[in-house]
Amino acid sequence: MSRFNLFRKIILFIFLMLIPIVGLYFYSNQTTTNVLSDELSQSNTNQLVFFQNQVNTNIDILASWPNLLLHDPDISSFRDIYLQDKYLNLDAINLVKQIQTKLSIQESSSNWRSHLAIYSPSLGRVVTESDAGFYSPEELAQDVKPGWQVTPYQEGTDQRFLFVWYSVAPYSTQQHTGKSNTIIKVEFDSTNIQDMLDRFKSDGRSDPFYYKPASGVIYNRTADQELIHQMIAELGSEPLQDVENRVKEVDGKTYSVSIVLSETTGWYLIDYIPLSDIMKPILTSNRLFYISISALLLMSCLAAYLLYSQVQVPIKQLVYVFRRLQAGDYGVRVKVSGRNEFSFLAARFNSMVEQIQELFEHVYMEKIHVREAKLKQLQSQINPHFFYNCFSFITSMAKLQKYEAVVAMSHNLSRYFRYTTRQERELVPLSDELEFVTHYLEIQQMRMKRLRYYVALTEGAGRSEIPPLVIQPLVENAVLHGIEPHSGEGEIGITFQSMDGMACILVDDNGIGMNGQKLSDIEERLNRPMDQEMGCGVWNVHQRMRLRYGENAGLRFMASPQGGVRAILYWPIPQSHGSISQGRGHENDESLIG
Repeated sequence: MSRFNLFRKIILFIFLMLIPIVGLYFYSNQTTTNVLSDELSQSNTNQLVFFQNQVNTNIDILASWPNLLLHDPDISSFRDIYLQDKYLNLDAINLVKQIQTKLSIQESSSNWRSHLAIYSPSLGRVVTESDAGFYSPEELAQDVKPGWQVTPYQEGTDQRFLFVWYSVAPYSTQQHTGKSNTIIKVEFDSTNIQDMLDRFKSDGRSDPFYYKPASGVIYNRTADQELIHQMIAELGSEPLQDVENRVKEVDGKTYSVSIVLSETTGWYLIDYIPLSDIMKPILTSNRLFYISISALLLMSCLAAYLLYSQVQVPIKQLVYVFRRLQAGDYGVRVKVSGRNEFSFLAARFNSMVEQIQELFEHVYMEKIHVREAKLKQLQSQINPHFFYNCFSFITSMAKLQKYEAVVAMSHNLSRYFRYTTRQERELVPLSDELEFVTHYLEIQQMRMKRLRYYVALTEGAGRSEIPPLVIQPLVENAVLHGIEPHSGEGEIGITFQSMDGMACILVDDNGIGMNGQKLSDIEERLNRPMDQEMGCGVWNVHQRMRLRYGENAGLRFMASPQGGVRAILYWPIPQSHGSISQGRGHENDESLIG
């Protein structure tokens, strides 16, 4: 099963589906925020421009008063009066009263609190709404300058500014006030501007103020002066433009700052708005959206997990048990849980596997029974093979009245048949099998006095187990076909060897022997059905070894170092007998079992 399972695929699909939505929303929200910020900045700037125009209009109106007053007949008459002494006559007093009345009317025509003063160099007097006194021409000459003059002064704990405008007639005497015939002064203080700033701040969001680098700051009456000082310090890093908008960060908060220059006074009208307050509804909307996306993602993951646990996990379990079943493990079962379609499939699968297991066990037991029956049949075919020769020897010895030979033969024969008739085990110790073979050789030695034999085992080899009656047919074949046709002394050797997990019994004789082609033919016939040319005993031994141990066991023939034939009985050593001592191998051991 791929590690990239259904659950991961669903989660990946959910993320791939949500990423474009979140990305599109983020882009749309960012665009909306930028547009809104620009529009708010532009709107605030437009309001500042409008407010600045209102302030400039009021100031321009005040600056236009002197021009109006200069054309007034009474003021013109006042300009032409020349006195011989320092006291005013009755006509001059009445004229001053008329002028004061007009000054009062003119001051009352504006919402701003302002003051008008008319200087008459010919009289050496200054006329205001409430007074007509003398003035110092030298001080006046120093004060008269073009444009609005701004003078700071302290009123209690508040700093205020006095704005003064001088108009001189004729205008050519601006630099020489001693030659002027009339000078009109208009003045107002910064409280008028503060009143307008307070009205402008009535919405509660902005905090406008006037600022001129060389002069100071005119605050509204509820201004946060400390914050304004920090704001001015931030703005001072770059030259101020006539009309502009900046974004500044002060004390960790971001502000949208709008700036408009007054061409009339040269003061900058500055207003700042915290962007967090402007963007608060958008931020709230964003927060709700991301919470909704998170909840949707959580619910989607939960749905994916339920799908994974209810579908993917049972399918993985089914795949796992199918693989175990494919590997031959018929004891595997699916754990049944819940009451759904997969629990029904699991129950039916378990029932099917249980029936298959019972069927396989039944077939396997039948196969074992058939195999055991065939082994017993092959074993039973060996036992009668030796009977005739033994009874013929006893008969001959009895006729010759050699009773000792008859007794010895009977004793060995009884031991021989006791082993064959009482053998019910499938495997016997090698020592028991060789003892049985020894009895057989003793019997043959009675028949042939020239026969000698020897048995050589390594330490611990006698404890290894082999099928019964597999060595005796090889010894019998050596005696009958190797030693008896040979006229000289006969010798049979039985040795045991083991190496590389294989065990071998070597039966050597010094008989007449066989050539290589004949030995190959015998080996080839061992794997074919038994025929008349192949001896029953040797063929049975080969087939029994194959049935017991498989294709890695059996019987082979080769030329013996003693001159005759070597029969090699070989089989794999079971794990339980892996500790059998390894015999000293023949120099051609690797070729013994090919």
